[in-house]
Amino acid sequence: MQLSRFSKKQLRVLGWWLPHSPDCRRDAILCDGAIRSGKTLCLSLSFVMWATHCFSGMNFALCGKTVLSLRRNLLEPLLPVLQGMGYRCRFTAGQRQLTVALGGRENRFYLFGGRDEGSSSLIQGVTLAGVLLDEAALMPRSFVEQALARCSVAGSRYWFCCNPEHPFHWFYREWIEKAEEKNCLYLHFTMRDNPSLTPEIRQRYEGLYSGSFYRRFVLGEWCAPSGAVYPMFSAERHVAKELPPGLTDWYLSCDYGTVNPCSIGLWGYCPAEGVWYRAAEYYHDSRREGVQKTDEEYYAALCRLAGDRPIRGITVDPSAASFMECIRRHGVYPVIPAKNDVLDGIRRVSDLLQSGRLRFSASCRDTLREFSQYCWEENAPEDRPRKEFDHAMDEIRYFVSTVLSGHPANRPAFHAAALPRQPGAK
Repeated sequence: MQLSRFSKKQLRVLGWWLPHSPDCRRDAILCDGAIRSGKTLCLSLSFVMWATHCFSGMNFALCGKTVLSLRRNLLEPLLPVLQGMGYRCRFTAGQRQLTVALGGRENRFYLFGGRDEGSSSLIQGVTLAGVLLDEAALMPRSFVEQALARCSVAGSRYWFCCNPEHPFHWFYREWIEKAEEKNCLYLHFTMRDNPSLTPEIRQRYEGLYSGSFYRRFVLGEWCAPSGAVYPMFSAERHVAKELPPGLTDWYLSCDYGTVNPCSIGLWGYCPAEGVWYRAAEYYHDSRREGVQKTDEEYYAALCRLAGDRPIRGITVDPSAASFMECIRRHGVYPVIPAKNDVLDGIRRVSDLLQSGRLRFSASCRDTLREFSQYCWEENAPEDRPRKEFDHAMDEIRYFVSTVLSGHPANRPAFHAAALPRQPGAK
């Protein structure tokens, strides 16, 4: 792990609760801003230091969108730093409990996932001395407010961390705009607030995004998307007149439709370039053609598209249960139900387009047409693309989110960085 000093803003987060701090009378702290800006590590480290300094034998909550993301994004970088500072840490996976001790003090930190509205029931009943909500803007309001309601111990405080979303988001309206009213210390982070990032790494991240994703992830702004969903797409950069030789790792992706269009894509990987190619497609619009097709007819079209290539799997719209069953009955191709988180999928596709790791055969004409027509919904209260010209766009997203997210060729080569112990830190 690379060690680096703390920035002034990170030091403020680490010590805001100390008696000599001008912020010590605040009831909460909220850190938002750019990705990789160092806010999560310093906030979680400060949370544990505060809990250990002020309490013993108490319960605390660490909350993320899922327990898995919480362990990956928060615990994995945090635990080595705590252990290096002399804290004794023991994680019990079955109970989702982290026990942290220093000297004669010991506290319990329980992990909770706030994935959906039903998650609020998971945290009911527990009494807390404090709660840290990582990715707070991705959790439903009912879960966040239930977590805050559990903090009934005298001296308890709230800790929030998030990346920006839509400016009409409830969390922005209720906490960022009302930070002073709620006696909350609000700190906005940029990548320059993380001294462990070199200028070269900052430039790499700045080159990954464009449009609203650049404003959110790099500039840390709460902004609404507008215009094209994929403004970085260009025919010059992303369209191939001829496919390179030696494509491997063949997959198919499908957005099924009877009245709506059915789109199926054929994908292959070029090891020499590190690029995934959409080599061919099948696209049937029943309204345009005046003919509706059956599951068996779509399956026959899928087989013609695959040809004699060794297909490793077909990722299909999870709502297309009958078509998935049709493919399974034939027993030729493995079926992979698609992950269908729209915004997360759009971000993944945007990353690959920006880095040049997705390209498209010029023969995929309906895909190229949809790229030019796929737009954000205007004046919507939340981020969502318009539900039109989105069938090839959906199955491209299925392929990227379901297949490429775990494929070895698509794993990023970024490394976590830890921060050093500061003199006098407890």
